[in-house]
Amino acid sequence: MVRIINDKNVKTLAHIAYGILRLQEIFTHIKEFNNPGISPCIYALWHKNQFLIHGIRDRQHLSVLISTSIDGEIVARACEKWGYNVVRGSAGKKGAVESTMHILKKLKEGESVSIMVDGPHGPLYKVKNGVVKLAQMSGAPIVPVHWYSPQKTFITLPSWDKMKSPFGSCNILNIYGKPIYVSEHATEDELTAAKENIKKQLFEMEKNEKEYYKEALKQKLWDKNK
Repeated sequence: MVRIINDKNVKTLAHIAYGILRLQEIFTHIKEFNNPGISPCIYALWHKNQFLIHGIRDRQHLSVLISTSIDGEIVARACEKWGYNVVRGSAGKKGAVESTMHILKKLKEGESVSIMVDGPHGPLYKVKNGVVKLAQMSGAPIVPVHWYSPQKTFITLPSWDKMKSPFGSCNILNIYGKPIYVSEHATEDELTAAKENIKKQLFEMEKNEKEYYKEALKQKLWDKNK
């Protein structure tokens, strides 16, 4: 069976993906809610919300961790054309020393990173070890992020992660959690607690997303030119 995505067409597919992203960008209006404004930091998000990085300010100083799979190659090339810095690999995973060191270097230089904590292949909603290990080694805080829109143009794609994406004109809210710091000398129990904190905050933001959105409407965020 011929695989739809292969080495011969990855460049073309990446170009198409970038074109779609740039076109959608015109109609996508993302505002931030409760951003602690810490830099550098490690943005932690579910795989299904990976497109929310579009709403993070200062993309020139944001690195996105993307897997080394052929699917990841398409995403990586599109993101690079879109203006993001890309790190290939899996943070904290055995055999991923190079990517982990690259991310640590970025954080030490003052650049933030974005990590899909249950990616790239799941299981869904399971926080992997990499994000807390990076926080422990770098001293940078973890900032959980979720996004939401009640509009019909904010759709769920038929993928394993139930990926969310705008399709057409859409007002979206990026919701930020409380920073999570991990001590350099953290015990295994403390690392586990940090992972549970990430999961808890992401679920709480999703549970209360409608209330956050109502508050954003009261603040007339989408009426402000900023």
